[in-house]
Amino acid sequence: MSDWKYETDEVGEDGYEPEEPDPLEPGSPSVENAFFVALGVGTMLFVFARIVLLAG
Repeated sequence: MSDWKYETDEVGEDGYEPEEPDPLEPGSPSVENAFFVALGVGTMLFVFARIVLLAG
């Protein structure tokens, strides 16, 4: 038994067989995801405002 993952007749001419990724399909954002994005934006704006106020 061989230690190789693929046999020589299972690969392409480049020496490997590229895996076909599943196509991404757009979806609608959930309320939970939108909340955490907004929370992250708000937190970063707060941090930047604090840095500017402390530096000034």
